[in-house]
Formats: sequence, structure tokens, C-alpha cells
Amino acid sequence: MNKMFFVPFITLVLISLDYYVWMAVKTAFKKTSTRTQQTAKFVFWGFTVFIILGIISYNMLPLHAWKNEIRLIFMSIVMISVFTKLSIIIFLLLEDITRFFRWGTNKIRKKDPSAISRHEFLSQAALAVGAVPAATFAFGILSGAHDYRIEKISLKIPKLSKEFRGMRIAQVSDIHSGSFFNKTAVQGGVDMLMREKPDLAFFTGDLVNNEAKEVTDYFAMFSKIKAPYGVFSTLGNHDYGDYVKWKNPEAKKKNLHDLMKAHELMGWNLLMDENHIITESGEQLAIIGVQNIGIGRFPWYGNLSKAFTGTEEAVTKLLLSHDPTHWNAEVTKNAKFKSIDVAFAGHTHGAQFGVQIPGFEKWSPAKYIYKQWAGLYEEDGQQLYVNRGFGYLGYPGRVGMPPEITIFTLS
Repeated sequence: MNKMFFVPFITLVLISLDYYVWMAVKTAFKKTSTRTQQTAKFVFWGFTVFIILGIISYNMLPLHAWKNEIRLIFMSIVMISVFTKLSIIIFLLLEDITRFFRWGTNKIRKKDPSAISRHEFLSQAALAVGAVPAATFAFGILSGAHDYRIEKISLKIPKLSKEFRGMRIAQVSDIHSGSFFNKTAVQGGVDMLMREKPDLAFFTGDLVNNEAKEVTDYFAMFSKIKAPYGVFSTLGNHDYGDYVKWKNPEAKKKNLHDLMKAHELMGWNLLMDENHIITESGEQLAIIGVQNIGIGRFPWYGNLSKAFTGTEEAVTKLLLSHDPTHWNAEVTKNAKFKSIDVAFAGHTHGAQFGVQIPGFEKWSPAKYIYKQWAGLYEEDGQQLYVNRGFGYLGYPGRVGMPPEITIFTLS
């Protein structure tokens, strides 16, 4: 949506929703003193004005006008506010539907059909309900954002050569270094990975949110990710700088060049529609890496045919492709690529929100957008693993969907 129309539209929506919530707040404070009611009104609408002015500034000013820390704090406030008010609105809607039917029933029975007022208790209950997501998402920022978890996966590949059985591969994805606010915690995640002593490491895209310089403060940390067979990486949709306005095409091109250089400086082998062959005792394992390939609103930059060329003799083929939609769009669909055993992806973040209970099917809003959104999938002998991501984007936290470091053991 054009910014000229987006800002007035979002302002109108926010004021409308806040007015609806304000009716409950007003009712809840009805029996308090006049001074308390005025204070509540000032705080409530003052916060609304603060949010609206922040959104206007965020959309109208250049990207560099906002310091990273300020942007993260503002995004946190907005996200918590939105989820809190949505919870209150859902509760109030249920009450208002009940009030409407009571009004209709009274009218049919020829009783007094005048409007039935909202109960003070229910308004207070609505505010209490709204406090739950507020507390949950605040906890997701303070604790969930960097609560790194190791996922250990036994990856069975029927035609795997014995020379590569037992090989341990680490995968991280979606670092989004421009979102980090706790360097000590990030270092802790890297240390967790290295304690696993992987033989090979993969990074499957989105090193930054928009600009290459976001990773500058993290060179030293991510340079510590090492493996005997090397660290191999690819690009994600955010790495191309497509989501910000650049001064000119040359500036955007330079940004991508700087990002690619960052991979090199960290000792990562960036595969730009390329492959790398690991040979042991005459047996070959191919690592294939493509630029971002997605469907719908995400870009298709990669060339799998180009990356695949030269891997024909390799018995085992592993693909790094950021967006999991690429798997069904091309990998499983084209007979030429049926020899690709496993694809490694990220991109979805598991929506940074969900429920994972051992013994039960995992759930996240991401499942309504992506067919493959987290974990291991298999179709006709080919496999795909979708990593939930190391970082976060937008909402600077995670609830029930912790950041992931995956350790695969080939068998």
C-alpha cells in the first residue's frame, strides 16, 4: 500500500479500535473519582497519539533516522499494544453480541427495547483478559527472544555413502542481525552451537533485515562458527535490500556486494547458484546453494539448474534454499532434481509464536501460510527441513517458538 494512503488508513483503524476499547475502560473506571477518570482518559488517548505519531515517523522518515534500539523498543510497544487490545476487543464483541440479542428479544416481547448498558464487571474482566497477552508478549521479549534450543535430528538418507555416515551438520537460519538487542545472549547461542562440534555447518539466509552494515557488530561472534568441512551459506529475501528505499540503484547494488563480502570475512562460503563437492575415499557429497527462490510475494532470484550443474556424479546431494516454498515449486516437481536428497530452509520463523508440546502436533499461525513451516518433511523419498530461525523480525521476541540451532546426524 502506498505510504500516502497507508498512514491515514492505519490511523483511522487505530482510532476506531481504541475508541471501542475506551468504552470498556471508561465503564471499568465509572465508580472511581473524577480525577482518576480524567487520568485514565489522558493516559489511554495519550498512548494512542504516541503510537500514531511513531507510525507516521517510521513510515515517513528515512531508515537511518531511527536508531536500532529505539526502533526495537517502539516495535515492542506496538506489538504488545496490538495483541492486548485485540484480546479485549474479542471479549467485548462477545458481550456486545449478547447485548444485541437481549435487546432484540426485549423488542419482540414488547418490553423496553432501549439500549442495554455494558456491565462494569464485564468491562473489568475484559481489561483483565487483555493483560494476559500483554504479559505473555512482554515475557517473549525479555526471555523468549534469546532462549536458544538445540534440535537434534537423525537424518536418514538411504543412498548415503558409508564415508559420510555419522557426519554431524549444524544449521542456523534467519539471523536478522539488525534486530538483536542483547549481544551477550547472541554470543551464548553461538557458543551453544560450537559445543556441538559439527563436521559441517549451514546458514540458510537472512543475515540482515535490510542493510549489510547491520552485521558489522557481529563479525567477531559469527566468525567463530567453524567446522572441519567448512561453513556454507546462502541468501534470503531480506539480504537483497528489497524492503527499503535506496538513494539510487548503485547504492542497493553496493549493499548486496558488502553483504556478500561479510560472508567472506566471517569465513563462510556463500553459494550463489553454485555447488561444492566434498570427497572422501572417492565418494562425493554435493552441497548445492541457490539464491532466494520463493513464490507469491517473495522474489525468485536463484537458478537451481545452474547450481545443480556439476553434481551429477555425487551420490548424495544437499540443497541450501532459504524459502521452503521452493521445495514444492521446483525441487520435488522437476524430475531433473529428484536426486536431491535433502533441502535445508528457514524463512518462516515458525511465526515466532506457537505451541510445541511433546507427544502432540505442533501449532503456529505459520501453518496457515506455509505448507512446510517447521521441522522435517518427506515426499517421495526427498526430504526438507525448515529451521525456525536464530533471530527475529518485527516483534523482537518469541512465544512458544524458541530460536533454533539444528544438529543433524547423517545415517
